[in-house]
Amino acid sequence: MNKTELIEQIAIRTNLTKADAGRSVNAMLDTIIETVSSGDDIVLPGFGSFKVTQRAAREGKNPRTGEKLLIAATTVPKFSAGATFKNAVSKK
Repeated sequence: MNKTELIEQIAIRTNLTKADAGRSVNAMLDTIIETVSSGDDIVLPGFGSFKVTQRAAREGKNPRTGEKLLIAATTVPKFSAGATFKNAVSKK
């Protein structure tokens, strides 16, 4: 499912127009990005949580030449699925 298909499903399930559903999806995604980017976590019980984690610097290898190189430390977003979501996917 892509974003357009998601918007269509939300429009059908909520009796909103596709335009209104699209604005809602975009607002939700923008809010998640802004909140996590500022260092705060978002927790949606049953669905999952979004948070920021630090990835330490590490040594890597150029796959073409085999030459070792340093991969810099970085900050990355992380999503952890909640129990209800995990159970639905695993059909428990």
